[in-house]
Amino acid sequence: MGQITSLFAHKMLVAAVPAEDVPAYLAKLGLDPAAPWDPKQMIPDTAYYSVLEEVAARIDPTDWPLRTGASMRCDEYGALGLAWKAAPNLLGSLTRVARFARLWTTVVDYTLQEDTGHMRYVLHRTGPRRLGLRLSNETTLASTVALARQVSEGPFVPRAVFFQHPAPKTTDHHLAFFGCPVHFDATEDALHLSPESLARPNRLGDEGITQFLLAHLESELAQAAEDPSLERQTKDAIARALSGGVPKMAEIASGLGMSARSFHRRLAEHGLSFQSLTDTTRRDLAEGLLRDPAYSLADVAFLTGFSEQSAFTRAFKRWMGRTPAQFRKAHRPDRPR
Repeated sequence: MGQITSLFAHKMLVAAVPAEDVPAYLAKLGLDPAAPWDPKQMIPDTAYYSVLEEVAARIDPTDWPLRTGASMRCDEYGALGLAWKAAPNLLGSLTRVARFARLWTTVVDYTLQEDTGHMRYVLHRTGPRRLGLRLSNETTLASTVALARQVSEGPFVPRAVFFQHPAPKTTDHHLAFFGCPVHFDATEDALHLSPESLARPNRLGDEGITQFLLAHLESELAQAAEDPSLERQTKDAIARALSGGVPKMAEIASGLGMSARSFHRRLAEHGLSFQSLTDTTRRDLAEGLLRDPAYSLADVAFLTGFSEQSAFTRAFKRWMGRTPAQFRKAHRPDRPR
């Protein structure tokens, strides 16, 4: 199971559904709707694709990835976004993405490949060409173009855009956004870029800042390579399963591609237990949901795996030393600080 930054989920949902519906979709992804956006917080790729497909059934998704891409801002990517801005030119920006992509996804790789008269910026993502993956690929390349336009000194237009999946009923939105030929049913997902656009200076290029940020990103990349994030993956999987009741360890292990025995051994190697992770996940999810008045206490009980509200109340009081109602009252938005 791969991982994708939760930033993409936030941006996709905000661009497509009413604000009051966003928290419920975030909760399906195991995210706390009340927490600040954190690009370092990862979500399973398959769950992300499923949510995209669920939303796409409600709307016309043709221009959805383009609107999401246009809304992306460098600063939302943390240190990676700053490194993009501080690079001397767009070639430097894209090179940093190719180098440090692992910090916000484990399912996508990027390569820069020289071709006759242009450079190919290729997005590599394996897996069935399901609708969620296709929407995600379009959003990724649209985001790349939007970020390039934010930092480039002059107008930025790719020479051509390529997608492996079939074309939608109309491609007018894509042609208007990218401003160049857009090809579907292609052999790769890629942007073709001119040498002139890649060499054009970035507005905020700063060599001193760049060196500092690159050192920071190299450190984060090394840490990411060492940390399998088993705890995060397990808690995410538990959170997604809770609305169907408390999951069994074998179910979560299977979803993570492991046998129950291997899963138990790997948890033990990291000093973790399935029971403690389940309790922590239920508590953290309950805290986040209780901060949102859109959820009734009965809703929170259901979403955290309790069949009865009374059982949820007893468990929450054991965790936090007060009832859910008392916690909600203390954390309501209009409470004087």
